[in-house]
Amino acid sequence: MVAENTRGYELVTILSPEATEDEVSSSIERIDGLIKDKGGSVAEHDTWGLRRLAFPINKFQEGNYVLTKFALDPDSLTEFHRTLTASEDVLRFMVSKV
Repeated sequence: MVAENTRGYELVTILSPEATEDEVSSSIERIDGLIKDKGGSVAEHDTWGLRRLAFPINKFQEGNYVLTKFALDPDSLTEFHRTLTASEDVLRFMVSKV
């Protein structure tokens, strides 16, 4: 059940270019699980695929981009940020309020 005080967000994640399609899917499912565990809901995903980075990240020139639209309680967003920052499979991420 989704709480009434949730807000809409967009999450863009950059995953390792060395990740296979299965590993990317697994990372997406794990992130979905994090959102749902915190009382949120996932609306949709848009996998942009392998794109060139503007600057190297961890010596990678490319990354797998994934856009996730979701709803989450703003109080849970800080812990969500911490969890994504600690994730080894996520090179970078950005959360925007919709």
